[in-house]
Amino acid sequence: MSTIRRRDFIAGAAGAAWPLAARAQQRADRVRRVGILMPAHVGALLNAFKRGLAGLGWVEDRNIRFDERNGTDSNQIAVHAAELARLAPDAIFVVTPIAVRAMQRASADIPIVFAGLADPVALGFVSSLAHPGGNITGFGAGGSNESGFATKRLDLLKKLAPNLQQVAVLYALDDPPSAAAWAEIEPAAPSLALRASKVPVRNAEEIERAIVALAREPDSGLCVGAPSVFVLNRETIAMLALRHRLPAIYGFRNFVESGGLASYGTDIIDHYRHAASYVDRILRGEKPRDLPVQLPTKFEFVLNLKTAKAMGLDIPPQVLALADDVIE
Repeated sequence: MSTIRRRDFIAGAAGAAWPLAARAQQRADRVRRVGILMPAHVGALLNAFKRGLAGLGWVEDRNIRFDERNGTDSNQIAVHAAELARLAPDAIFVVTPIAVRAMQRASADIPIVFAGLADPVALGFVSSLAHPGGNITGFGAGGSNESGFATKRLDLLKKLAPNLQQVAVLYALDDPPSAAAWAEIEPAAPSLALRASKVPVRNAEEIERAIVALAREPDSGLCVGAPSVFVLNRETIAMLALRHRLPAIYGFRNFVESGGLASYGTDIIDHYRHAASYVDRILRGEKPRDLPVQLPTKFEFVLNLKTAKAMGLDIPPQVLALADDVIE
């Protein structure tokens, strides 16, 4: 599998540009501790976060120590959050709404930085994007405030598979961005000659049942956003879509790297790397309440030609030209 890079979309925001020598001198007094709470299978994303810190002068086991906890079950995450709070690190890096909520309940004082989180205002983690107002801030993945974002995915899916007649939108229950995406897609579908249906799901079993049921309907496709329940099950979703030859478009490129057909969304690796800049600034004394939540300004369309071929899709040249990355 090779990746052809066409253009590099980079989400905004960065830390102060201090010389590395000056940073190292200031931090020589003590080792800083950073807690990490995230799913166990996102090693590449965690590495991007750590590389971001290393580029800012933080060297593991020299001037920084990581206390890592992994889990996906809500009860397990709550236990890990309490453990991290008791360790009282200088900052905590988290992903997924469940993990942020658990840390929010565990501590109102320890600085918390998130990455790739959709609509943190709607989720109640910050007062506003410009003024978070508490101990939580970070880098969002867009959400209901990104007008036209969901319908763009739908439009690209129709371009990839012109024969589609209906599309099922996987809908994560208790996820505000899912509700916002459906509110866009429902009225937009008829203009693309599509019938759209909302399919509420909560876990891997319900996701599999929904995809198997959709596969029984001819000329059907699948639209999958970026809620954590989908990200956590991305390999299963991509495998089922391929097995049943269901054209599908996703919210993050890692779905495509796991065998999915296409994605339209932000570069999540870039988000994790940039999140390190906020942890860096907090370790230097800044407060989360003073660091505005950063949202993406650029998006990327990623296409998996191997999957397209396996599904029998002949991608039109004009659609191929739109892709920012092509996996072959």
